[in-house]
Amino acid sequence: MNNELINQLGDELYNAFVSQTTLVPFTEQFPDISLEDAYRIQQRFIQCRLDAGESVVGKKIGVTSKPVQDFLGVFQPDFGQLTSNMIYAEGDTMNLDELIQPKAEAELAFILKEDLQGPGITAMDVIRATDYVVPCFEIVDSRIDNWKIKIQDTVADNASCGVYVLGETRGDPKKLDLTLAGMVLEKNGELLSTSTGAAVQGSPVNAVAWLANTLGTLGIPFKAGEVILSGSQSQLVPIENGDTLTCTVGGLGSCSVSFQGHTAVQRKAQTTSQENQA
Repeated sequence: MNNELINQLGDELYNAFVSQTTLVPFTEQFPDISLEDAYRIQQRFIQCRLDAGESVVGKKIGVTSKPVQDFLGVFQPDFGQLTSNMIYAEGDTMNLDELIQPKAEAELAFILKEDLQGPGITAMDVIRATDYVVPCFEIVDSRIDNWKIKIQDTVADNASCGVYVLGETRGDPKKLDLTLAGMVLEKNGELLSTSTGAAVQGSPVNAVAWLANTLGTLGIPFKAGEVILSGSQSQLVPIENGDTLTCTVGGLGSCSVSFQGHTAVQRKAQTTSQENQA
């Protein structure tokens, strides 16, 4: 793809983000689109957000667990960038009116105290560079019609990143077995799923090392203070007005988030229904 088309598609994603609309999958419009093209589109999309006043505060790893891969039909990890407008604190009520077609993932977040520059980063390097870990939720949200995505679509769409919520309980990764630590996910007080850190590329630490090395080959470092979302340990969870989700990690603690409002897709469906009845 030439630069003009890359910029056009990145701008289309940004406009869809702002207007809370969705786009026909790029893989349908351009069957020959490559992963390299998709990451260049992502960079343009992110640059639009930076030009609007946001800043990059971290990175995310996507499509790491089998349940998420099976749901999306995507079978390799990807990455995106976290910006300053994506952050929620535990205890906040998330406004679904600001999202298009969100789904929730439970995972671990790594907050760094040192820079990391791949390639050659090991799991031990990640642990040494991490200030603390917290349980968290990433609320993924797609600007692509009906989540009909292939790997190129989600990569271009900043790895389908929406917003995220960090738990308040901090843990020392040197004192936790992040591979074997169990995670329990509850929705509205009912058990939804259980997992361990091993569901994420054998360990969340491995996933973070993979991303550090992948970005390192592109000349992009991890920076001290950044948040790194290590990838979902749960299934993708649909969310609606009034829902509350809680994930609890053994030896670490819990993170909870509640939701109110109605997504853009829900509002559109309601409007269509009312028009059909009129």
